[in-house]
Amino acid sequence: METILPLFEKDFVEDLIPQKFPFVMIDKMFSYSNETLTSGLKVTKNNIFVLNNVFTESGIVEHMAQSVALHTGYQFYLKKETAPTGYIGSIKELSIFKLPETDSEIQTTVTILHEFAGITLVDLVTKFNGEIIAMGQMKTILAK
Repeated sequence: METILPLFEKDFVEDLIPQKFPFVMIDKMFSYSNETLTSGLKVTKNNIFVLNNVFTESGIVEHMAQSVALHTGYQFYLKKETAPTGYIGSIKELSIFKLPETDSEIQTTVTILHEFAGITLVDLVTKFNGEIIAMGQMKTILAK
């Protein structure tokens, strides 16, 4: 099995999103292109979305949303501009198949489907050990 190292880790990634501790649900960026991004998170026992040593549904959704924010934040970073705050507009066809336990490393891939006038529609796939544990679509809106 090939090991893929992150492009960027915790401190750099946290600077690209508006969320701050203890609400940060991403700690790595593995890949980036204009159309995709793959982020990661090591689920720790002190995470605010961990209950009985399991990362909850709310945590997975927040991890997905922050992965979208990371894509936007990195786009603005590359342009040397400050990223605006974004909001979840809608979540569609979300399925969560499995909840990861603490010490799990999850990865979410964001695929941009449409982007226009500050509104972005994305496909999201979250995996643990190569197995899809959650997927869905999310629409985000940038604040003006």
